[in-house]
Amino acid sequence: CCVITPQRYSNCGAISWFDARASANIDPKGPVFEIDKGELLDPVKGEYSGVNETVKKRTLGEITRVWLYTAFGYPHTSCGCFEAVAFYIPEVDGFGIVHRGYRDVTVNGLAFSTLADSTAGGRQVDGFHGISIEYMRSPKFLQADGGYKRVVWMPKEVKERVKNFIPAELMDKIATEEDAKNIDELKVFLKARGHPVVERWKEEAVAVPEAVPAEAEAKEEAVPAMAPVVTAATLPITAGGYKIILKDAKIYAKRVIIRAIKSEKTEKK
Repeated sequence: CCVITPQRYSNCGAISWFDARASANIDPKGPVFEIDKGELLDPVKGEYSGVNETVKKRTLGEITRVWLYTAFGYPHTSCGCFEAVAFYIPEVDGFGIVHRGYRDVTVNGLAFSTLADSTAGGRQVDGFHGISIEYMRSPKFLQADGGYKRVVWMPKEVKERVKNFIPAELMDKIATEEDAKNIDELKVFLKARGHPVVERWKEEAVAVPEAVPAEAEAKEEAVPAMAPVVTAATLPITAGGYKIILKDAKIYAKRVIIRAIKSEKTEKK
């Protein structure tokens, strides 16, 4: 489902709220229809009871909640025709934006096609958010996540298209492919320019961990440390002819081993 509001264009960027309203009036039984927004449950995240009910009905219960103005929790779903992807970069606690026409890899080393694969298919995956360029001109753009104060990287072409909507004080603090080509360069750039996310790093650095009893500490040391390697709202796994879907999954592993698999043709050569 693609929920269109006055502040949120369709993900493909082709339909505004006015366009959608006109289409629904002309053909009430068509693919574009009116949604009774119902009760406003969260004005910042953009959650409405009517939207939740409609999405739940249209997805046969697969999606039960939608937060319109955030990339976390229950982000707006995407089919596959979105103009751009807002993707979370945990190393800097900020967001990158990449549009469909960008041919190079992004600052985190992933191409648009790879990021889009984690965004499409009607799934809700934390930190992956299909958007339109027009939505980036909205005052509610990623409102719950900090808006442009949380955006750290985007292609020069996109920045040029939305420059009049980026707060003036942030314009030179958001990197493009000309400023940073990897995470290390991005960190240097953000520190040098004094981007607001740098303050978030300082807050995390000074956070004092809670006191742990000596006995518990000893037990923890005996257990090999494991870090979450996969976190997803919905994680499909196909094996042996069966499809297993893990909901709100967080997978831990002692080690992650990545090996290149040689094809049979390569081995024969």
